Amino acid sequence: MSALRRHFVSKIRAYLCCAALLAALSAALAPGSHAFADAPPQDTLTPQERRGKQIYVQGASPSGKEILAYLGDASLEVPGSAMACANCHGLGGEGKPEGGVTPSNITWEALTKPYGVTHPGGRTHPPYTERALELAITRGLDPAGNKLLNVMPRYQMSPDDLADLIAYLKRLGKDRDPGVTENSITVGTIVPSRADLAGVGQAVRAVMTAYFDEVNSQGGIYNRKIELKFVETADTPQATSANVKRFIQDEQIFAMTGAFIAGADKELAALMGDSEVPLVGPLTLYPQVGHPLNRHVFYLFSGMEEQARALVNFASQNSPDKKAGVLIVYPEGEMSAGVTEAIKDQCRKDGRDQPQTYSYGRAHFDASASAAKLSQAGASVVFFLGTGEEALALMREADRLRWSPQLYLPGAAAGNEIFDAPQSFSRKIFLSFPTSPADQTAEGAGEFRALAAKHGLPAHHLATQLSAFSAAKILVEGLKRAGREVSREKLIETLEGLSGYVTGLTPAVTYGPNRRIGAMGAYVVTIDLEKREFVPASSWVNTD
Repeated sequence: MSALRRHFVSKIRAYLCCAALLAALSAALAPGSHAFADAPPQDTLTPQERRGKQIYVQGASPSGKEILAYLGDASLEVPGSAMACANCHGLGGEGKPEGGVTPSNITWEALTKPYGVTHPGGRTHPPYTERALELAITRGLDPAGNKLLNVMPRYQMSPDDLADLIAYLKRLGKDRDPGVTENSITVGTIVPSRADLAGVGQAVRAVMTAYFDEVNSQGGIYNRKIELKFVETADTPQATSANVKRFIQDEQIFAMTGAFIAGADKELAALMGDSEVPLVGPLTLYPQVGHPLNRHVFYLFSGMEEQARALVNFASQNSPDKKAGVLIVYPEGEMSAGVTEAIKDQCRKDGRDQPQTYSYGRAHFDASASAAKLSQAGASVVFFLGTGEEALALMREADRLRWSPQLYLPGAAAGNEIFDAPQSFSRKIFLSFPTSPADQTAEGAGEFRALAAKHGLPAHHLATQLSAFSAAKILVEGLKRAGREVSREKLIETLEGLSGYVTGLTPAVTYGPNRRIGAMGAYVVTIDLEKREFVPASSWVNTD
């Protein structure tokens, strides 16, 4: 097996381990205007138009070049992102009244009317040309040389950015997203294709189909039915990305939800950004939330890095001695590097001494030698980022040496083997989980049970079903709030305004312009080894 394929498979296994333990925790839920025509959408935006759209919507250049806005006679300077065109003129360019001011309709048809325009205040001017529009954007003058209202900023941007913006303005109002017609919205999801993940794929297919059938039976979204489409993963991240790219284009996908992206996290997140397809609640342990922010992907739960931060916060409360020795034990490789850095950073924020680190080759973990060396470090707190089997081997060797530190593991790292740890580690093993049965309301649990009973949902892979179900609920809530004139951009803006949304099965979900993880934090549980059961060790540990 190639190193790339091993990496791909290991990420999927990590996700499934977490899902298995979450299922154990969740077992109690087991089942006992006519803006859109049916015509196909217009051609995809050109690269130049796409760049211009980003400037129009966000006030920021794709090239990273600075865009500035100047307000009023005093020429108050603010970042262009604070005064994006769409903020006042709207995503369709028609202008939305606010504060007693009605911004102009800046669709190309309105700007280039052959007989010119007379504004309510009496200002008149001939039709706009490209050059006249440049002057309006940069100098605040209309085609007749009249000064525009003071509320209209004057922008400073590069000639290339200005050309891109004007190219997009010519498409403004005609830029219709794929997958939305008068009667339907096409939604996609991704399921695993590998034989050993067949049960996961079947569970996701079943719960997503059942949920959207229920939505459609109740009239859909503003009388539009949800058309649900599926695509399968492939053997490598690159092949999976290629599959999904063709799927989005061929099936005219408007948005995606509950997609299984574990193992191809980076590739698929990048694809959603490039394709401008909103993805809500992907199933993964590695949210891609670095800078620059990918606006199109909304994660449901914290990943490994945020869960590790929650463990550090809990450890600081559980072991308040800031000088207590801390060790990070991790396998070499990309997966654990980010988690290791997150632990170090959170220790620094919590005022703890910087941890010592101990790495080992992923292909071989010598538990005996590792325990002998680590026990001499005198650490009372150990963050272990290897597999559950490796953690168990380490604890057994540590027990022989009469060394039993507190052991902290992201829940995804451990399987059922963790219950076989030596008794000296009872209630000294701490695992993080992004959700808990405590999140389940009576209404949410009842809704899922009723869906499961009515549609005969499988009893296996319950945690995965709950995640996919919750992701679909969030997408539907976003579509409802976006309104009848929905677009991908409106959906993104609506989701960014979602605050404290209760799915009934997960922690409350909050997104924002700079936040793409809905539930930022984790629960911590410990293990009673004698009773072989999980014991809650904390309430919700917030890392926001």
